[in-house]
Amino acid sequence: MNRFISQKFRFYSFVCIALLLFVHGYNLNQAYLQPFSQVREKITFTTFFEYLFANGLLRFRIPLLFLISGYIFAMQDNRSYGDRIKKRFGSLMIPFFIWSAVGLLITFLLQQFPVTAQAVLNSKLDQLGDNRPYSEIGWKGILLRWLLVPISFQLWFIRSLFLYNLIYPVFRWAVTKIPVIWFSLLFIMWIGIFDLMLVEALGMFFFSLGIWLQKTHFPIDRKPAWFSSYIAWLCFIGFAVIKTFMAFEFEEYSTLNVVLMILLHYGSILAGILAVWFGGDRLVKWCMQRQWFLWASAFSFIIYGLHVPLLPYVTSLVYMYCHNLAYYRLITFIVVPFSVLLFCIGAGALLRAIVPGFYRLATGGRGFN
Repeated sequence: MNRFISQKFRFYSFVCIALLLFVHGYNLNQAYLQPFSQVREKITFTTFFEYLFANGLLRFRIPLLFLISGYIFAMQDNRSYGDRIKKRFGSLMIPFFIWSAVGLLITFLLQQFPVTAQAVLNSKLDQLGDNRPYSEIGWKGILLRWLLVPISFQLWFIRSLFLYNLIYPVFRWAVTKIPVIWFSLLFIMWIGIFDLMLVEALGMFFFSLGIWLQKTHFPIDRKPAWFSSYIAWLCFIGFAVIKTFMAFEFEEYSTLNVVLMILLHYGSILAGILAVWFGGDRLVKWCMQRQWFLWASAFSFIIYGLHVPLLPYVTSLVYMYCHNLAYYRLITFIVVPFSVLLFCIGAGALLRAIVPGFYRLATGGRGFN
């Protein structure tokens, strides 16, 4: 892997995680977003803007992160499988347990004060639907949330990624021996939004794609002859805009509506990955030459692990006191994620300076270079 590809991996890993805050900062009434989610609110600049970004333009991030992860893991085939899994447990699952516990601790502490307790209750983050104070849930409920259904719901990504690392030999065999059959199957599952416990088709598709790109030595460091930046950006933005209008204009769910929105959603994701990867080289080079960006990007994992549940709780607090202001939802959508992003970077810098041992454990060894 040449130096520029390494820089692009670091750049996009940081950008994808930073943009995650704006997806999780979405605050319309339709809280849980599927590719085909419709909005039961009047279309305004605020509602259109939030849906367009949170459930459209920013949805390329997770697929791109899975793709990068598959590519990097496939590069390490010269090392033993057992050693790699052992290292990945330390870099993925140990941080999973730590940040799951941190999320529980933050929630418990905020539940001790009336104002913040109300913000926690209003956020309704509990994945089991039980938003009672933890003192009422008991130790069994706490243990279940720590190990399986964390309040820090974003941790599903590293748990799934560890599972894909475990079954990597299956992925590698499939993409090298039966690539057409394998990717056709995964694509159908992806379009069908297949999810089963820790296994979801989107992650498997792009993790496998990363493996395939590495094993075929696809030149990801330069634009293919067939690539058109104009068409890629047009499809990326255009599909997302059309789908956003459809989310507001459709009055009811139907098979046709759902299928059309899913196709537009995934078409936008694929075009978006191509557009940002092959069309952003100048931006990558500019940012990677700035010391402040290199410094901030070292805290990607802290941002990922800490931003939830902080972000929803801060959003709820702002709503409690600022709901009478004009455009308070749009202002909250922009300001709160950015503020939490800065807080996470600051917290990461402080942790790295004061308790470097814990920082190393909590980030899986990331952020020291």
